[in-house]
Amino acid sequence: MEFTVKSFDQLNTSELYAVLQLRSEVFVVEQDCVYQDIDGQDQKALHVLGFKNNQLIAYTRLFKPADYYEYASIGRVIVKQGERKYGYGHDLIRFSIDTVQKEFSTKTIKIGAQTYLRKFYESHGFQKVGEDYIEDGIPHIYMIRE
Repeated sequence: MEFTVKSFDQLNTSELYAVLQLRSEVFVVEQDCVYQDIDGQDQKALHVLGFKNNQLIAYTRLFKPADYYEYASIGRVIVKQGERKYGYGHDLIRFSIDTVQKEFSTKTIKIGAQTYLRKFYESHGFQKVGEDYIEDGIPHIYMIRE
């Protein structure tokens, strides 16, 4: 898989369409969750796109400190369903962490993770903070990596 990082303004229409399609495919259809994905935050984010054979199969969006949380953050973490068995989620999160550190000059990252992914994020140095919460009907936890 090859990664690229782009600001919102650098995304071409085909890339933006592929991002929104993948996010809808996973977060709305696969997880059966009706929510407002297009939330007005994409314009502030850096977008990590993971391509395999010229197809978008992985994605995150990154925020500098104070643009989403008080710390830098990684969100909308996605790997296309049929591609998860290859471990691309680990590649994606490692690349995203490295990009946050390089682009935002910080090591502290806060995420709002779906609870069932706790062990996955712990394997990348994140630790649970605070209480569990429900977002769009799905259990979540806050996690921080320092």
